[in-house]
Amino acid sequence: MRIYNETTEPTAIINGFHVRPGMFDVYGATAVSRGVNFTVHTHYGTSCELLLFHQGDETPYATIPFPKAYKIGDVYSMLVFGLNIEEFEYAYRVDGPYDPREGHLFDRDAILLDPYAKAVTGQSVWGEKKITDYHARVVRDTFDWGDMPQSKTELSDLVIYELHVRGYTKHESSGVKDKGTFAGLMEKIPYLKELGVTAVELMPIFEFDESMDVREVNGNKLLDYWGYNSVCFFAPNDSYTASVEHNREGTELKRLIRELHANGIEIILDVVFNHTAEGNMEGQTFSFKGFDNKIYYMLTPNGDYYNFSGCGNTLNCNHPIVRQLILECLRYWTVNYRVDGFRFDLASILGRNADGSPMNKAPLLESLAHDPILNNVKLIAEAWDAGGMYQVGKFQAHRRWAEWNGRYRDALRGFLKGDNWEASAAAWSISGSGDMYGGPYTDGNEIYSGYDACINFLTCHDGFTLYDLYSYNEKHNEGNGWHNTDGSNDNRSWNCGVEGDTDDPEILGLRFRMIRNACAVLMCSRGTPMFLAGDEFANTQHGNNNAYCQDNDISWLDWSLLEKNKELFEFFKFMIAYRYDHAIIRKRLPDAKCGMAPIRTHDVMAEKTHIAKDAKTFSISFAGYDKGKKRDDMVYVSVNSFWEDVTITFPRLPDSLSWCLSVDTYGDENGRYAFPKGEEIPMGESYVLRPRTVAVFTVRENEPKGASS
Repeated sequence: MRIYNETTEPTAIINGFHVRPGMFDVYGATAVSRGVNFTVHTHYGTSCELLLFHQGDETPYATIPFPKAYKIGDVYSMLVFGLNIEEFEYAYRVDGPYDPREGHLFDRDAILLDPYAKAVTGQSVWGEKKITDYHARVVRDTFDWGDMPQSKTELSDLVIYELHVRGYTKHESSGVKDKGTFAGLMEKIPYLKELGVTAVELMPIFEFDESMDVREVNGNKLLDYWGYNSVCFFAPNDSYTASVEHNREGTELKRLIRELHANGIEIILDVVFNHTAEGNMEGQTFSFKGFDNKIYYMLTPNGDYYNFSGCGNTLNCNHPIVRQLILECLRYWTVNYRVDGFRFDLASILGRNADGSPMNKAPLLESLAHDPILNNVKLIAEAWDAGGMYQVGKFQAHRRWAEWNGRYRDALRGFLKGDNWEASAAAWSISGSGDMYGGPYTDGNEIYSGYDACINFLTCHDGFTLYDLYSYNEKHNEGNGWHNTDGSNDNRSWNCGVEGDTDDPEILGLRFRMIRNACAVLMCSRGTPMFLAGDEFANTQHGNNNAYCQDNDISWLDWSLLEKNKELFEFFKFMIAYRYDHAIIRKRLPDAKCGMAPIRTHDVMAEKTHIAKDAKTFSISFAGYDKGKKRDDMVYVSVNSFWEDVTITFPRLPDSLSWCLSVDTYGDENGRYAFPKGEEIPMGESYVLRPRTVAVFTVRENEPKGASS
């Protein structure tokens, strides 16, 4: 890359500005010593103009056309001298053919946002778009990361906590100063650390326009609250900051990430490369459509948009130009923001060809898997899309990609509420889904198995909260304005006898037991657990399972429930700590010295290892030798989805070892559900599992005979 210094001189004057050909291999707008370098490209466009605006103005104060000499290949680049980055905003205009049937939508009057913009203007106040068109700012990055090393925690050693930046602290009960912002989330780091989670997965933080489809339903203002309609992939959402960051955009987010890392917590971004906010033919032309619609989007033979995203358009991810943009974007967030991982929304689209057909070897998926900058970054696929492609267990993993395990969610939701035909799938799921994750998910090492590609979850942003999962039989999305037709109908939920709110102590007791069951199973499953923020204190969305537009108490976490349901929070804490204390749950260890099998399923009678498809009760045993602790590590997880007591037995152990009770979600006579190390209850040869209960047992060494107590 050529670096311009103070001796570099302009070669021309255009409309009063001193200019010269710029750095053609550096896309976007880059501040240099004596001005700003602007580089952009278009394949089918015939000319390009740079527009300069005073802050907040909609009419440019200057227009600078790119001379022919300032173009190499499809790339326009110009260094403009004397610009102060704090005094202007910029955009482009591109001319070219207009022929929708051929996929060309060029409009010489359309104001276009730089696809590589590092900051987008007019978006700093949540819910208010101050200007009609999108402009960009030049960002001067002066943030010093020092010698902070990159985290290399294995995926299987994480507990992932999914949250929405605004909704996490926006409620009046959050107790933070800067509500609904990156700074507000930073105030909650001590809470995250106490809970024990080791990774936060942020719902979209790339710049999006929450006011794009603003509407009113029953007096409530509805917005694009979730943010799954990206405006720009390189810019952080300006309205998530507590203070104005003109030309220093991203600083508050970087402080948050640095503080998370300092507390041992990784950050994963939920990224949306499957579509953009430009929509279909009825949508705006504000960026990609105006630069090269035919390249950036999947188009039908008559120029219409394929809609595998369900949002109007589909990004043409495997075109070399789009592939390069996505790769450079992820590299940018990895290097400049020290992001630890990315969760790809509707990731199956990333494996489609330009005509929408699935590719056997998608270039994008392969290039991301093997890129040297991204080598230690977690790549997590939502392995399906809105076009009907479902690839859970079949994604092009290249031994690098992990997946949201949709089968785990569906099977465990069903089994835990009593759908007994799910027993076999539920047992496989708790065991690490070894029936699905092999081949492209493994590296041939027997200690590294496919479960490292498996993200287990029961709840996420899309669907019921964990409390609502056991409080509603049906979705209640009337407030979204679509007559309750939106959102999934396949929730596998159970209201425990009453739909919605109740004061009945028996039903409430059952609901909270079901939540404890879900937590215990999730934390004792092989693979990486993920849960939705607020589940640990029974946050509710009042039955709304598609709260994408609800910027209000429906989506904001009600922190008053933390004190009300403190006992549930403590149970989550215990289960997370228990998981970290037992490496055998998280990964395959060397074989146990006592000879117990590494992993095995068990019927009610432990010696029977076959689980019938319609079983109501089963157990999973994990065993291995923990070199760090210099002892065998063994855990026995028993799940009873039946509505009556069931007596189980245990796998036989040498006389020097015995099973002890660590968790019983039904509780003892004192209302205790968890028994920490040293307080576990020794077991005999059998144990009575109460109705709809999960119990977890741990092996302990017996005191030598004759030893004093």
